[in-house]
Amino acid sequence: MREVVIAGYLRTALSRSRPSEPARDWFCRMRGDELLAKLLPELIKRTGIPAESIDDFLVGCATAVGEQWAYGGRIPIFMANLPHTIPAKFVDQQCGSSMAGVQIGFMEIAQEFADVVLCAGYEHMTRVAMGMSNVEKGLLAPNMTLFLSPEYHMGLTAEKLTAQSKIARKEMDQWGARSHQLASQARSQGFFKDEIFPIEAVQADGSVLRVDTDQAVRDDATYEGMAELKPAFKKDGVITPGNASPLNAGATAMILMSKETAKKKGIRPLATLRSIGFAGVDPTVMGAGPVPASRKALENAGLQARNIDYWEINEAFSVVALNCIKELGIDPDKVNVMGGGIAIGHALGATGVRLIGTLARILNLKGGRYGCANACVGGGQGVATIIEKESYDW
Repeated sequence: MREVVIAGYLRTALSRSRPSEPARDWFCRMRGDELLAKLLPELIKRTGIPAESIDDFLVGCATAVGEQWAYGGRIPIFMANLPHTIPAKFVDQQCGSSMAGVQIGFMEIAQEFADVVLCAGYEHMTRVAMGMSNVEKGLLAPNMTLFLSPEYHMGLTAEKLTAQSKIARKEMDQWGARSHQLASQARSQGFFKDEIFPIEAVQADGSVLRVDTDQAVRDDATYEGMAELKPAFKKDGVITPGNASPLNAGATAMILMSKETAKKKGIRPLATLRSIGFAGVDPTVMGAGPVPASRKALENAGLQARNIDYWEINEAFSVVALNCIKELGIDPDKVNVMGGGIAIGHALGATGVRLIGTLARILNLKGGRYGCANACVGGGQGVATIIEKESYDW
């Protein structure tokens, strides 16, 4: 199979979504597909390829209803004024949606069915909130009502994983504070500047704000502050707003191409895709999903966890990252070194591309060779992608 490289990566900042207080969301007046439509032409321009050379467009979103419906992925293409000759696919694997798009693009190029693939994701959790109305619930098929029971609620699946893994709340709160502290430090050092495309966003009061930083990152986060927060999902629980990701809005995009094409065009890739993994787990402990997915990816690459220099483990909840660290024997100092989803945010369908793209930039900055990005997925799944820092010979 052909080698596949990451030729470009870009994202918007992630705003802080508040369905009950939309005016506090920096992107309150913009749809998710609008954010993506602004991002795509800029990424194509920065990568230096003609839009006509794109063989496929794969876009992920976890809640493709109402304004987030993508018409099979075509709507972002039209909104971005890209050539109508670019075919599209819409991908829904919940929190793993855009990573699944990258994985599909990887397979298309590796098996020579495509040469250049544009992968993306978007989500707006203020304008299209999680959950369903009573009318929508009434339209579900009988077998689907199972997933409306409390045990499948994301927060309660995290509570169950916490109980099974015997990870203490103190450890989770410390991890939550760490996420904010590292993200704050990375932001102050300018790390995110090269991956965030600023967006001019009209605010609720009519003013215009240049959004170029992640809204949820707190510069003053401490463990002591996290420890004071009350449980969010059950009275005697341990999952709180401090050790769980917030709701967010944003868009991400990545260009994949064959290594031969990158060399021919003189493009210096961020990294080479080496392996992928995906797995299903008990949906009542969906946060366990990254473990078997990562094991599959490692096995497919002929690697072991100790060979991975840096990890990006999506912090849907602290316990997800901590359980992965525990089960795979990972050095915590190699995980989410620029902060994670608890601070940066988790805009569901957009997250997978962010994890891979940020990880590729970390490998280039810090000189690591291998990186693994993974995420848990609602409904009881996990996704993982292994990349290798590219050594240029052109």
